[in-house]
Amino acid sequence: MEESTVIIIVLILFLYMLLMGQYISSVLLTVGILGIYLLGGMQLLNGFIQNEPFNRVASYTLTTVPLYMLMAQFIMQAGIVKDLYGLFYRLSRGRKGVLGVLTILIGGLLGGVSGSGTATSAALGQIAVPEMQRRGYPDHLAGTIAAAAGSLSSIIPPSIFLIIYGVVAQISIGQLFSAALLPGILLMVTFSGITMVYLRMNRYKIQSTKAVAETSATLESEADLDFDHTPVSRYVVVVLAGLFIVASIFGGIYTGIFTPTEAGAIGAFIALLLALLLGSVNKAFIINSLTETVKVSVMAMLIVVGASLFSRFISLSLIPRKIIALLGGLMESPILIIVILMAFYFFLFMFIEGVAVILMTVPIISPMLTEMSFDPLIFGIMLTIVCTLGMLTPPVGISVYAVGSVSGISIEKLFRTSTVFAAIAAVIVIFCLILFPEIVTWLPSQMK
Repeated sequence: MEESTVIIIVLILFLYMLLMGQYISSVLLTVGILGIYLLGGMQLLNGFIQNEPFNRVASYTLTTVPLYMLMAQFIMQAGIVKDLYGLFYRLSRGRKGVLGVLTILIGGLLGGVSGSGTATSAALGQIAVPEMQRRGYPDHLAGTIAAAAGSLSSIIPPSIFLIIYGVVAQISIGQLFSAALLPGILLMVTFSGITMVYLRMNRYKIQSTKAVAETSATLESEADLDFDHTPVSRYVVVVLAGLFIVASIFGGIYTGIFTPTEAGAIGAFIALLLALLLGSVNKAFIINSLTETVKVSVMAMLIVVGASLFSRFISLSLIPRKIIALLGGLMESPILIIVILMAFYFFLFMFIEGVAVILMTVPIISPMLTEMSFDPLIFGIMLTIVCTLGMLTPPVGISVYAVGSVSGISIEKLFRTSTVFAAIAAVIVIFCLILFPEIVTWLPSQMK
């Protein structure tokens, strides 16, 4: 069968399965197997099926996924998010603008010790949103800030998206972690700036002091927060341990003392010790932490297996070459191609889960980057930024859904504001990275 016919058949099946709501791992596995069979027959398919799935999941690099997820679960189950937010709430002294910015800052800090955007968003939605509402924030803005803060876990290392991209693009995970640090901080600053501008432009919508006072008692009861009676010693332990985890992970990787996988193991161990110090470890703590870690890890492995066969089909069908030939003269303008790709990815991440998009498209895009002599490290960070923002856009904005489910705020109201946040941040951050690529490349160039 001709390559063009096979590509059309596979594309139609792919879109049909997506619209029918199939798991992305099943979609990739099915279309990959069918595409390989139609192009090379059963003998070629058997060769791939016998070796490819095991070779992919047996990758040493992927061992970072369960380790970082275990660390994230230890941190979440120990209630550290609530403790940190309590501290930041005290520091804000109830000031509206400061509280919003500090919420975003804590999201970035949690990204450095968590790696789980959904869990962070849900925790902040439960803890931070009521406090912002009490201080006069409109519901949709309070929820959007919590979702944006939680989504930072996708770009602030250690990030599962960075790990997956590194595996597919065959780039050092340590370099990716270092490269993502400054762009992640830039995204935090951008979110903070948007928050301040939004507050200033919508002052007339902010609840009056009297209305806030009338609803304060109800909100406090619903949130079940009592920061004022938390002992200072607990804050000290949480902050010092959190800083130690971040310093251990980044310091160890940056100086070459240990690998990203070893950093994940050390981070998980420190998080467990912290939970023990806080008295949070019990039977439920262990069961919940291990269960959630296994769920996420297995899901990631299944997606990797499906994507590996799908990428084999992509290679056999010569799709990258066809795209390069189609673009023709545009290949001489790498910046224009990158802008087009980022716009395309922004749209794609609105409809498909981030890990799946990375696994599906990077094998197609990599030859184009080579042809344009564009640094795959810079492209990977841009891709991860857009992937992070995809967690805020409808209809698959998982951070928004996480916040909405725990706060009771209308998803439609949240998406109207979160989409604005995502679009503005995408334009600002991506163009900064295009104009100043040293934001990405400087730290990796200093690594030992």
